[in-house]
Amino acid sequence: LVQLVESGGGSVQAGGSLTLSCTVSGYTDSNRCMGWFRQAPEKEREGVARIYGRTGTTSYADSVKGRFTISQDNARNTLFLQMNNLNPNDTAMYYCALRKSYWGVDCGGTPADFRYWGQGTQVTVSS
Repeated sequence: LVQLVESGGGSVQAGGSLTLSCTVSGYTDSNRCMGWFRQAPEKEREGVARIYGRTGTTSYADSVKGRFTISQDNARNTLFLQMNNLNPNDTAMYYCALRKSYWGVDCGGTPADFRYWGQGTQVTVSS
C-alpha cells in the first residue's frame, strides 16, 4: 500500500515562510516524479513544483519561482517544499503526489497523470 502523508501547513502572515513535508511509504523506486500541487477554493488544482527522484532535477510554476524550493531526502523517503515570501495568493490546500517516471527527468503532466496522492495540508496566508 502506497501512502503519502503531508504535514507542515498552517497560517502565516504575508512575507512569512512555511516548510511542508511529505512522507512516502510503500514506494521506494527512485525512477519517479514527485510534485507539490495546490488547490484554492473554486479553482483547479495546479502544479507548484516537481522533482525527479534519481537526479533531483526540479521544475517550478512561474508563480513560485524564486520563492519556493522543492527537495527530497531519499534516505527518509520524504519530500519537502520550502515556501518563502508567502502572499495571500498562495492560500490553498497543498498536496504531494507521486508517479512513476516514463520520460526520465521530465516530470511534466497534469494532476491526472499522478497516481498517488496525499490527503493535503492547508496553507493560509493573511495580508
